[in-house]
Amino acid sequence: MRPQKKPVRIQRANPGRVFDQHRTEINAAIARVFGRGRFILDEEVARFEAEFARYLGVRHVIGVSSGTQALAFALAALGIEPGDEVITVSMTFAATAIAIESIGARPVFVDIDVATRCMDPCALEAAIGSATAAIVPVHLHGIPAQMDAISAIAQRHGLAVVEDCAQSHGAAIGLHRTGSLGHAAAFSFYPTKILGCAGDGGAVSTNDAAVATRARRLRHYGFDESGISVGPGTNGRLDEIQAAILRVLLPRVDQRIEQRRKLATQYRSELAGTPIDLPPVDDGAVYHQFAIALEARDAVRADLLNAHGIDTGIHYPRGVHQHPQFARAGVSLPFTERLGHQLLSLPIEPEVVEGHVSDISQALNESITACR
Repeated sequence: MRPQKKPVRIQRANPGRVFDQHRTEINAAIARVFGRGRFILDEEVARFEAEFARYLGVRHVIGVSSGTQALAFALAALGIEPGDEVITVSMTFAATAIAIESIGARPVFVDIDVATRCMDPCALEAAIGSATAAIVPVHLHGIPAQMDAISAIAQRHGLAVVEDCAQSHGAAIGLHRTGSLGHAAAFSFYPTKILGCAGDGGAVSTNDAAVATRARRLRHYGFDESGISVGPGTNGRLDEIQAAILRVLLPRVDQRIEQRRKLATQYRSELAGTPIDLPPVDDGAVYHQFAIALEARDAVRADLLNAHGIDTGIHYPRGVHQHPQFARAGVSLPFTERLGHQLLSLPIEPEVVEGHVSDISQALNESITACR
């Protein structure tokens, strides 16, 4: 007989702990904004944009109100128009497709490569048609997509590439960080991200000055430097307080990434030889999530919570192509659909997991045994 339900003792994530660690500096940064009395598109946003651009190794960063807006602005700034097709993956958060639809374009979903869990370049090339205008590879769970192959395909077909970096802050391929590998990229600063703010926020990154100018206008009513609307736009700005918080946390990103990598290595060691499919091994990965794949996922997850008090996550229970909003007749993505039933995100946030990897791994093995 299994034990009665236990209270949660290991959370899946707790972004408040990150803010608590740097509360003095964050409070000082917020006070600086209030002291200046300017809350929209002032010094903090400008400085964060410059600092994040240096970190990524790009020429331009444009702070915006969310990762969803960042992706929509990046696509629109590259000239993607209503009726264009944008190829992306279905193994992602729905916001990827929502951003594409928000500018009148049509998302076309392709399957993932089972080894990387990111876009399959062969499936990408097979999906390109006369209406295809752009590709949005997603660096799922902080594991870089196969950008060399994707970029080569894009160049052959004359397509724009916009990286979805919502989960890949600091991830890299060789010496180049994600966010610098396409024509533009979109970041989210949702609180649970490796670099997160205390609310919503996002950014567009690019090396193209014209794209950067258009993205800045899109976030701020289409205004030029004189405050005249010279093109389409909306209110999609990153605010000064969130930028100030991000400036405090940005210098700590690499340290947090190294902590996550060490935790991922510990998980691999503890779970070696078990009937668990571990995340891909990639030196450039940052492990926004540490997602394992296993049979009887839902039962194991429930047992981990009820018998051991360990909270886990499911990212994502269904591919976006299986959401009613995006369902298309005849679309079948076997690897995406299989992993949708199998992926389970173990706690990986250092502030939550440090010192508990062995406990979590042991509990996981016990739950797998109990659910056979």
